[in-house]
Formats: sequence, structure tokens, C-alpha cells
Amino acid sequence: MRSKQSIFSSLSHHWSTDLLSGFLVSLIALPLCLGIAGASNFPPIMGVMTAIVGGMVVAFFAGSELTIKGPAAGLIVIVAGAVDELGKGDMEHGWKLALGVIVIAGLIQVLLGLLKVAKFVDFVPLSAVHGMLAAIGIIIMSKQLHLAVGTAPAEMKGKEPLELLEMVPHSLAHMEYHIAIIGGVSLLIMFGWQYLNIKALKKVPPALIVLVVGVLLGQYFHLTEPSYKNLKPLVNPGDFSFNFNADFAALTDSTLLPIFLKYLLMFVLIGSLESLLTGRAIDLIDPEKRKSNLSQDITAVGIGNVIAGLLGGLPMISEVARSSANINNGAKSRWANFFHGAFLLLFVVLLVPVIKMVPVASLAAMLIFVGFRLASPREFTHIYHIGKEQLTIFLITIITTLATDLLVGIAAGILTKFIIQIAFGVKISDILKSRFDLTEKEVGVYQLNVNNAAVFANYLKLKKIIAQVPAGSSLVIDFSKATYVDHTVADNLNNFRKDFEAAGGVLTFRGLDKHEALSEHPLAARRLPKHLRKSRVEIA
Repeated sequence: MRSKQSIFSSLSHHWSTDLLSGFLVSLIALPLCLGIAGASNFPPIMGVMTAIVGGMVVAFFAGSELTIKGPAAGLIVIVAGAVDELGKGDMEHGWKLALGVIVIAGLIQVLLGLLKVAKFVDFVPLSAVHGMLAAIGIIIMSKQLHLAVGTAPAEMKGKEPLELLEMVPHSLAHMEYHIAIIGGVSLLIMFGWQYLNIKALKKVPPALIVLVVGVLLGQYFHLTEPSYKNLKPLVNPGDFSFNFNADFAALTDSTLLPIFLKYLLMFVLIGSLESLLTGRAIDLIDPEKRKSNLSQDITAVGIGNVIAGLLGGLPMISEVARSSANINNGAKSRWANFFHGAFLLLFVVLLVPVIKMVPVASLAAMLIFVGFRLASPREFTHIYHIGKEQLTIFLITIITTLATDLLVGIAAGILTKFIIQIAFGVKISDILKSRFDLTEKEVGVYQLNVNNAAVFANYLKLKKIIAQVPAGSSLVIDFSKATYVDHTVADNLNNFRKDFEAAGGVLTFRGLDKHEALSEHPLAARRLPKHLRKSRVEIA
């Protein structure tokens, strides 16, 4: 954690810009926190609780300056599944049991951060990560589409994502048109706001406009009337209090323990992965080019999850959309995250009567927009341009996740990556055993020879070796003997080059001109043609 002097120095220098950014981010966060919590089978107000803890507490422990901590759409599927499976239909009981999982997951994240395991994020193939996020986006949309047109929640109970997708035509044919109007107008605002050319409105979050318009339409259509009772058209935010709600009974129940452990693994794995990827992405766009301590950040998120879980909140991560908005709003330090939490606390104290008038269809529209961004056609096109083999990994991860769950989907993506690499001529021994040779040619001049293959499974070893090269040195990485260089390695080395050269070093890649690129993308996977491959003596 940064020193108190440093933290309060940031406050004295940047309080005005951070205060403004925190306020603007809180306007984005409020409706999204309500929607994410509701979709996760949590009391909606508890999504705001998580963001308050993420801002007012975690900001002081975080290893990054500009990331915003709070609930994220990427965890909706996991949280909702935990509540449903642990509670066996009893949402109140399932919520409290899920909180027990979140608290234990937070403790594990604290330990993982202290053990500095953030580096293991590089082990997961990028296409599998994108596939996982796209699948989450599809799952989110599969449920929220029905709520946006007035389908009764009881009709969706117990249905899997593929079944919910099959239900879409039926829901559209039997929509409640008052609720559907609210959902349709909300969708129009969410998707169309970016095309407005009115400069004064650019800073206003579309989610906030959806909230206001939704409340007005809900009042106009009298959604409080008894005829809408079965549809549950308005948000029931729940009680905002600082009571301890977590239940750890699943740890001693033989029937619930396997479910507890499954979701514990998913919370730790997916939550940590998303936080680490966000931290790395935000570092790339930080105007001051600061480098986050990602291990410390995972510890901070873990602390936040323990506190939020005990109080009834959702699990938190470093959230990418709100963090990006934070930078765009001119934030300079972690105080923007603190102020964002403080404003949210003020909102829930003052605005609970207004929150109770928010239509569920409005929140559903916001989440459809979030889900669409995760699984947009542009994402599919981007992966295809990197390479057809990357699209294969991406699609298999999506399909497997939709048919089973997130853990199996990620595992399927990793397995597919291995199979593709073997099909392209990479030996299993080359995947599992790295053969990298670093030498100092002269003072300040280093050369690293890649003598077999550079793939995601051995990138951690490669990363450890190049980290030994002093800042400001000249480094040549020679791929002349590498049979295969995969996209994950190419992307990670490209990011490493930016940092290495920013520190005054010179990094050169040699030998890649002999390889066949699997697409025209600059970071496409590359393989050495068969006629250039020679029998190589293993390097010990």
C-alpha cells in the first residue's frame, strides 16, 4: 500500500479533478450496480453496497491508481448460479450461502496477491478469455431480453441459457406492450446515445438517462397497479444496511460442499482474471504511463470481497468500462475511486424512494447493452482477423460455456489451443518444456534464443527470463529456431516491448521473417515451414 503521505499528497493536488470524475463515474455505476445485482439474484441495493466498499475502502489498498472497483456484468452468471444452486430455489437462503463463498474467495485472493501470482494471467490463451467473456455476454442477453418485454420471471425459472434463447420468439409474441415500450425506448437510448452530436450531452451517461426516462414512463403507465403484480415490473431494491449476512453452512453440508467448492473456484479464477486483465488494459491508456502492482491489486480486491461479502454485497473486480470512463473524465489518482464510492453512499441514503420506481425493463436494457458489447459482431470479426485458429478456440469456448458452464468452457478453450498447436507441428515436449537461452553478448547487449516453440504454456518461463535483462539494455529475441510462436506470446511480447522501450531499452525480434503467418494480423501466430525445421538437440 502506498504511504499515507503519498496518498494525501494526491488528494491535495488533484482533489478537484478526482471529485468530478468520481461523481461522473458514480452516475454510470448507480444504475449498472442495481441491474447487475438484480440479474445476479441479489437484492439490487447490494450491488451499490459493493461499489461503496470498492471505492471507500479498497481505494486505499489498491495497487493501481485509476481502476474503479465494483460489481461487474462478467460475474453475473457465476453469482446467479451460486444463489440458485446453493439455495435450491430459496433465493434468500441462496443469497446468504453465496455470500459465504464470496468471503472465502476474497480470503484466497488476498493470499494469492501476497504470493504474487498475478503473473499466471498470461497462462490463459487470449482467445479463450475473449470467448469466455462473449459467452457471458450471450448468457446475460438470453435472460434480460425476456425481462425487457415483460415476461414473468416465473416463466424463466430453472431454464438454461440455450433454453432461454429458444424462448425469445415466444416472449416477443406475448410481450406486455407497456413494459416492452419502456424496454424498447431504453434500448434505443443505450445504443443510440453515442451517435448524438450534441457536445453538452457527451458527458451524460446514457444509463442515467435510461433511469430517468424509465421512471417517468413507469409512472405514466401506472406499473404499480395490481394487474402487473405477477410480472414484478419495478425494482425492489431491498434494505441498505451494514448487517452481517454471510452464511457458511455449506462448508459443513456434504450435499452443498461440492457446489460451494465449484463456485469458489469460479469466483477466484474468473474474478481475479478479469481484474488482472482490466489492470493491464488501464495501464496502457494511463496518460502518466504508471505501472500497476497487479498482485497488490488482487490483494486489495480480496479485502474488498471479504468486507462486501460479509455485508451482503456482490463480488467486486476492477471494472474496465467504469475505469476507462474514469480516465476519460480526467481522473489523476485513486481518490476518484474513493469519491465514486462516497457519492454512491449518498445516493442510496437519499434516493431509495426513487430507486423503487425504476422499471426492471430499464435495467434489463442496460444489461442487454453490456452483454452485446461483450459479444458484439465486432469481437467475432476481430478474432477472425487474428487467425482462423484463434476463431476456432473462441467459438469452442463460447459453445462449451453455453452448453455447460464457465469452468468447462475455459478448459475446452485451453485444450483446443493445445490440439491446434500440435496439429501445426509443435511437439508436446516443446509445449511443456521451454528451451530459452539468454546470453550477454557485450555490456548492455543481450540475446535470447528461442530454441523450440514460444506458446502460452511456456510464456511464464520466457517472461521470467526477459525480466532479468536490466532496464535500458539492448535485447534481441531470436525466433529463427522456433517452430511456432502463438498469438498469446506475440501479444504479450508486444506489450512488453512498449514497457521495455519506454524505460530506455531497445528490443528487436529476429528470425520471424522465416515464418509463415497464419493471418495478415501483425500479432498473428507464426509457424516455421517444414523444410526449415531441423532436428534439434535438446538444451538442458
